[in-house]
Amino acid sequence: MYLYGGTVAEAARQVGQDTFVATAAQRFGVPAGTQEVHSWSRSWPALTRALCAAGLEGLHLLLEYSLPATGERIDALVVGEDTDGRLCTVVIELKQWTRAYLTSARPVMVRVGQRTVVHPARQVGGYVHYLQQWVSRDELPLSVRGVAVLHDAPTDLIEPLRAQAAHGPSAAFPLLGQADLTATPSADALAARLGCAGLRPTGRHRVDELLRTEHRPSPTLLARAGDVVEGRDAFTLIGDQDLARQEVLHAVADAQNQGRKSIVVVTGGPGTGKTVIACRLLGDLCRQQGANPRLLSPSGTLTRQLRRTVGDDFRGLITTFLDKIPAALTPSSVVLLDEAHRARTYPDHRRAGFPLTLGKLIDQAAVTVLFLDERQTVRPTEGITLEELRQHALHSGLSFAHVDLVTQFRCNGSRAYHQWVDQLFAPEGAAPAWTATDYDLAAASDPEQLSAWVGEHTRHGATARITAGFCWPWDSPPTPPLLPEVDIAWGTPDQRRTWARPWNSRADAPDLDHPDVPARPFWATDPGGHHQVGCIYTAQGMEYAYNAVIMGGDLVRRGDRWIAEPDASRDPQLRGLPPQRYVQYALNSYRVLATRGTQGTRFYSTDEPTQAYLERLLPPHHT
Repeated sequence: MYLYGGTVAEAARQVGQDTFVATAAQRFGVPAGTQEVHSWSRSWPALTRALCAAGLEGLHLLLEYSLPATGERIDALVVGEDTDGRLCTVVIELKQWTRAYLTSARPVMVRVGQRTVVHPARQVGGYVHYLQQWVSRDELPLSVRGVAVLHDAPTDLIEPLRAQAAHGPSAAFPLLGQADLTATPSADALAARLGCAGLRPTGRHRVDELLRTEHRPSPTLLARAGDVVEGRDAFTLIGDQDLARQEVLHAVADAQNQGRKSIVVVTGGPGTGKTVIACRLLGDLCRQQGANPRLLSPSGTLTRQLRRTVGDDFRGLITTFLDKIPAALTPSSVVLLDEAHRARTYPDHRRAGFPLTLGKLIDQAAVTVLFLDERQTVRPTEGITLEELRQHALHSGLSFAHVDLVTQFRCNGSRAYHQWVDQLFAPEGAAPAWTATDYDLAAASDPEQLSAWVGEHTRHGATARITAGFCWPWDSPPTPPLLPEVDIAWGTPDQRRTWARPWNSRADAPDLDHPDVPARPFWATDPGGHHQVGCIYTAQGMEYAYNAVIMGGDLVRRGDRWIAEPDASRDPQLRGLPPQRYVQYALNSYRVLATRGTQGTRFYSTDEPTQAYLERLLPPHHT
């Protein structure tokens, strides 16, 4: 998909017309943002002027060319033939920058205005790599080049950007500024600067062949992904984890040999290794001949953490599953859906049958593997159950298998703790007092104790985090400084004390001026995260050594049962629900928060009767 396709000369005649940008913007079917349209209006004429000045009018130009496996778009793609007659594409990233802030502490990042973005040479390199690994193949050998065109950038901006990219793989992709986009000393020299040296026009049928080509991972990419996963000790499987792996591989063999499609559901509580199994299976499947697997998660936080672990080169293989089916699935594809309990079901599948997008995903794949914990569904617009999947397989004529994981690898391997947490967050009935000794568990008397405990573990090199129910405002700007909105008062009327901390950052990329404030996907793992409070949406799927949980007023203990108070919630997804429906989502949320710590957990409630209940069940925290 692309917004515009034609020769450079045809584009040059049209980009200056008032209606051109507006017409092109309709091709994606969704309204383009004002800022994006403004950037097109400035960049497209600048690009076509430079290409024409370089004598490249006959080459083909694609504007806003989609990379469906990633959800990203290349600003401009020039298509021609090289001197050997091979099809050649030139990736052009367009920027309107006149100023930017760079720092040696993060050489791959640049801040422009209020946004922190990837260095343009690195961005171009990622697109070039994608085309090499997802589009070029034996039947369509493709030469790929790349260049970043900062058409408004003065020399004093371009030179430090070049210096920052001078070492490493980004050095292969030139950066051009305002002074570089002239025909002096010659048109050929400008063509070379634009990455188009030696290119000549190609036939329209070859461009059409490129556009028809399905984007699929190359055997080389799959082999490298398999090698990377195989080499990670973190993805070693034990006991029933390997049983689940073998069940999936058996289903894959059945699909290959018998043409039998299937659903495999792997259930297990927090810390039973569902994500580890999914990653290991991705490595196994990448090594199989003709493979085309995907590892999906509805959680963008988990997706980014997994990409960091195995490498961002494999981002098309590991992607976030929201409202769209991943690109280029084939009838032989195997889909691994981690955190399946968070799969979106708009608007509420319990009123409208099986979730439509999830059903389409299952229909397209040979084998769909869903990693599921029903008690981790935390929104009414998400979630699926084991029985619903079983019935869907039956009605669709699919084979069905289920593996339940029971071995506990988180929370110091303490099955007693997980059983206790399940009893604590049952809707009614009292949990037993905690008497086990294989997990560090206690009740803190106030939030200052929590932060002191977390701070002490952090100083000793352990990861420790504070999480809370979504019961405080969250109005901080996306970039630091963050507002201390989680504000708690306690004590007697005569001696009231207060404690306040910010929520985690909402930004997806780090801020160059605040290296101690991790971006949202990395709050659980990166230095500085212990200074902010995480919520269910940033903590779910993550783990850290020591875990402090603040229960807000949305879930309180009265007698032998939990009572929901939706009005105390600040979560727009939940606060409008009736109490009888809200209570299960609140119980699930706090159960998730309570099971993030591998070594120890501290509880504290802002509601006095609930705090008294916790203190009856748990030993006191000792400093």
